[in-house]
Amino acid sequence: MLMDSKQIEELLARYWNCETSVEEEQALREYFVRNQTDGSMKEMAAMFVYLDQQRGREMHDAAWDGRIRDLVRPKQVRFGRLIHNSIRIAAGIVVLMVAIWFVRSEIRQSTPQELVDTYSDPELAFEETKKALLMISKSFGTAEEQAKKINLFNEAQQQIQSPATVSQEK
Repeated sequence: MLMDSKQIEELLARYWNCETSVEEEQALREYFVRNQTDGSMKEMAAMFVYLDQQRGREMHDAAWDGRIRDLVRPKQVRFGRLIHNSIRIAAGIVVLMVAIWFVRSEIRQSTPQELVDTYSDPELAFEETKKALLMISKSFGTAEEQAKKINLFNEAQQQIQSPATVSQEK
């Protein structure tokens, strides 16, 4: 297909506006690859020559494959980190649970056991309870006598202070 520079410029304008068909783009590519162009079209020719060269290039490049693998591997490493962190958290929880168990067992050992029935015979237990209550009753009686003495002492102290306050007022 033989084209003049005006047709090429029109096709390029449509190409940059994304209005060309596949056949028109092929015609542009062939024109720039086969023909020598002047200064204003030299940059366009270089671009179309580069695109034509890249179309024939195969993607079986070992370096390219390596870069793609490197981009994919971090996801596997992230998964490994996730597993590693999960194991660390689980180990921390296990250590915490074991520590709690040991502390609770130490507390249980250091505190006295709950009171257990010491008498198998109920009548003997009743007699011992009566003795304990009598002893407490006697202690309360003694405490009551002492409280009466303190009460007498307080009353005497108030009587002594009362005449003194009456004489001070006069």
